[in-house]
Amino acid sequence: MPITNDVQLGRDVRILHPELVNLYGCKVGDESRIGTFVEIQAGAKIGARCKISSHSFICEGVTIEDEVFIGHGVMFTNDKLPRATTADGRPQQESDWTLQRTLVGRGASIGSNATILCGVTIGAGAFVGAGAVVTKDVPTGATVAGVPARMMSAAENMATAPRAFIGEGS
Repeated sequence: MPITNDVQLGRDVRILHPELVNLYGCKVGDESRIGTFVEIQAGAKIGARCKISSHSFICEGVTIEDEVFIGHGVMFTNDKLPRATTADGRPQQESDWTLQRTLVGRGASIGSNATILCGVTIGAGAFVGAGAVVTKDVPTGATVAGVPARMMSAAENMATAPRAFIGEGS
């Protein structure tokens, strides 16, 4: 079942193709929109009036506040030391790793194909450029781009419209 019974969907949530998403144990706020081929794991929280574009992955430990834009193919992580097995070779269990939480502040925009490493906060109203790899906190209202993501200078920020960072037509 693509959407399990333990998912909490707010009022007027729109899921373009419910049969082509994986939502389980998560919470999605009122009037949010979710594209095709999106996975939202147990314990993830999506605020109200968010747009989650197709092919994005939002894992356990991620909280996305209200009015956030998530571009196509955005990937979140929640483990700083991912391994398939323990030191003695047995498959890792839930108790063998530490969940790292990530917060995306109200009104932030994350461009297509960005990767958000765990344990960071992306401040309210911030812009993350398409293809960026976010490895540390992004201040409120800041614009970051690149690999690893870095703050854009005032001149760079003013010379480039925010739509160029998140991908036109997203």
